[in-house]
Amino acid sequence: MSEELNNLAERVAGHAQNYIDGLTRLAGGEGGDAILPLLLVEVAQVSLAGTQLGAMEDVILRGNVEPALSDDPDIDPLRTALATRLGPVDDYAEVFDPYKDTGVTPYRLSDDLSAVAADLIHGLRHYWAGRPLEALWWWQYSYFNTWGNHAGAALRALHALVAHTRLDVVEESTVV
Repeated sequence: MSEELNNLAERVAGHAQNYIDGLTRLAGGEGGDAILPLLLVEVAQVSLAGTQLGAMEDVILRGNVEPALSDDPDIDPLRTALATRLGPVDDYAEVFDPYKDTGVTPYRLSDDLSAVAADLIHGLRHYWAGRPLEALWWWQYSYFNTWGNHAGAALRALHALVAHTRLDVVEESTVV
C-alpha cells in the first residue's frame, strides 16, 4: 500500500474516531443546549473525510473480498440517547435521491447520525486490525452506499435547525 493511501487512512481514521467520540459525548449530555450546532460541526467535519474518499479512485481489494470481522458493536444505545436528547426535532422530512426519488421521506436525525457512526466503526475495526486498505475500501464503499447520504441529510436538517434558531427571532417590542 502506498504512503499516500496510508496517510489518507490515518486521516480518515482520525476523523472517524473524532466523530464517534463527539457523538458519544453529545448523546451523553455534554454540550447542553448547544447540541444542535455541535452536531452540525461533527457531521460537517466527518463529511470532509467522506468527500476526500469520494474524490479519489476506487479502492479495490485483492480478490474483491472484505476480510471477515466479528459482529459490529450494538450502537442502538447511542441512537436511543440521541433520540432522547433531540426530542421533538429528531423527526424531519428529506428527499432521499433528488435525481431518482423526489418523494419526501420521513427521517430521524438520531438514525442518520447513528448510521454514519456504524459505518465508520466498521472501517475503524479494519484500521485497528492493521488493515488500512480494507478500512479505506469500507469507508469509501459505505460512503457512497449509506453514510454519505445519511451525513448529507443530517447536515441539511441540522443546518436548517440552527438557521431557524438564529434567524427566526421574534422582534423585540420597544418600550416607549
